[in-house]
Amino acid sequence: MWSVKNQKKHMKEDFLHYVWKHQLFSKKNLKTIDQKNIEIVNSGIHNFNSGPDFFNAKVVIDDLLWAGNVEIHLKSSDWYLHQHENDENYDSVILHVVWEDDVAIFDKNNHVIPTLILNGLIDVHLIQNYQKLLLHPVDWIPCEKSISQTHSFLVENWKTRLYFDRLEDKSILINQLLNGFNNDYEAVLFKLLCKNFGLKINGDAFLSLANSIDYSILRKVSTDALKTNALFFGQAGFLQENIEHEYFLSLKREFDYLQHKFKLKPIFNGQFQFFRLRPSNFPTIRIAQIAGLYYKHQNLFSIIMSITKVEDFYTLFQVELNVFWETHYTFQKTASKKTKRITKSFVDLLLINTILPLKFNYLKSRGEVDEDEFLNLLKQLKPEKNAIISKFSELKLISKNAFDSQSLLQLKNNYCAKKRCLQCAIGNSLVRKS
Repeated sequence: MWSVKNQKKHMKEDFLHYVWKHQLFSKKNLKTIDQKNIEIVNSGIHNFNSGPDFFNAKVVIDDLLWAGNVEIHLKSSDWYLHQHENDENYDSVILHVVWEDDVAIFDKNNHVIPTLILNGLIDVHLIQNYQKLLLHPVDWIPCEKSISQTHSFLVENWKTRLYFDRLEDKSILINQLLNGFNNDYEAVLFKLLCKNFGLKINGDAFLSLANSIDYSILRKVSTDALKTNALFFGQAGFLQENIEHEYFLSLKREFDYLQHKFKLKPIFNGQFQFFRLRPSNFPTIRIAQIAGLYYKHQNLFSIIMSITKVEDFYTLFQVELNVFWETHYTFQKTASKKTKRITKSFVDLLLINTILPLKFNYLKSRGEVDEDEFLNLLKQLKPEKNAIISKFSELKLISKNAFDSQSLLQLKNNYCAKKRCLQCAIGNSLVRKS
């Protein structure tokens, strides 16, 4: 049992924000510290930036309606501690909400600011649930001992919101890229696909490669397989060696021409890593595949926008490489004959990390997002495998598909890790549990 002393010691301002926002306190016979009657008409809009905590609130004090802002503190003296008396943004505060009143607060006209004390108005079980959830030592996530008890309907609805929150987060980078490329979605898709073709180990190197190629040049050469491959391998720095092979030499000759024509500057090929990679993930193979993709589809983004079935995406990424790559993983050594196809699992990663976020961004800009279409696609893809997803499985939140795993990654990184339990539907239900 948590004592009153413990409640005071462990009370947090964000909890008071939560209580005020959702009006989770007794409103019977509310009075200010100077015994004026209070009726809360509207608690206001929660402000997460600088300035008062809640904007545009409406409060009746002794039969007079006030419209303005609400500021919340643990102690009323925090008003002076934070120097609000010197900030004109706080001149429109109509109510000061506190846990403990330890000093009178005056406005710029030397009038006492109406103050409401929440201590004694909040149900003790709500406080205890909050403190047990957020203030006890945490092994991995705050609710790991109780998350499995949360109703499945609530969890599924929250996961849907989490996934679209994740798409919104990814849109930040996408919008930055679009601003830099005059809203050219084809060019932005190229940048993002290149980075994802490099996976984690070579992602930055592949992005450097993409940044070294003006997309207008790729548009001009992509109707020719040799030119397209020469552009990619030449800019990646792989054509600077002396290798006596007909295909290599033809690429080298073609790139010499392209380099002179477009004044190209190759990147340093030492950026690409081969160590500890499976041969199918070697950067040379991935470059050959993305070059093959852009030779096959010159309007890739437009095609992606028209596809609604996972199988059609798999077909889209079935590209043919030069016969040279059937017996090579690099330009130097021959290997056993094997067709180097883009696997379905690799396409799944591209869908999750690049295609669906970009498609969401585009459709949102047009007001045409169909959430069900995105969810249906995602639920057909296998879940990612990583430490976070494995740990959630131990807590009985099993990822059956990519929708589950993407949602849980967002939950862990954006809520659990930041202890944003009061903004989380699962944490919210646990705090309010009777």
